[in-house]
Amino acid sequence: MFELKDSIFIDKTETLGGTTSGTMPDSAIVDLYFARDERAISETQSKYDKYLRTVSGNIIHNSEDVSECVNDTYLGAWNAIPPTRPNVFRIFLAKITRNLSIKKLRAANAEKRGGGEATLTLDELMDCIADGSKIDENLEVEELTKLIEAFLSSKNEADRRIFLCRYWYFDSIKDISERFDYTESKVKMTLKRTRDELREYLVSQGVMV
Repeated sequence: MFELKDSIFIDKTETLGGTTSGTMPDSAIVDLYFARDERAISETQSKYDKYLRTVSGNIIHNSEDVSECVNDTYLGAWNAIPPTRPNVFRIFLAKITRNLSIKKLRAANAEKRGGGEATLTLDELMDCIADGSKIDENLEVEELTKLIEAFLSSKNEADRRIFLCRYWYFDSIKDISERFDYTESKVKMTLKRTRDELREYLVSQGVMV
């Protein structure tokens, strides 16, 4: 599944809450990681635990699995920082949580095909891309990601945020409808239009045949 650069999210996707007032600034928390000070993990947990549980909970709906993914996120951050210095700490953490949660979902579905929101959403997007065409087998995931980023950057803010809510955060149609004060039909129509435009864009770039 694609990963997007942090700049796609900055000031554009206020999709989830979750920070706690009075907590340490992100830059100071990252400095604790670089100092190998274990307070980095407790400060991260204090500030972002609710946010990360929401990210994971949108993908998997088992509280124990969510807790495992969020706890593993803190370990992942500890192992990655340093040398990595995140541009946007919140998104850096969300990416780790999201990847861990998707792996957990896929492992569960390998045993029994599930009908959860995340599975539906992943299938929805990939079916759109593959419908009637196929991705160039020589295309690298990184190149496809860059093309999706370029496509999203060309969209208006509302369409981009709705797309990210659905296909990055795995929000349900109902949740998106309530967040944007749209009818569910309008959300579905907006997503379909954006998926169709994405497919046309990929064809125009010569990566779908």
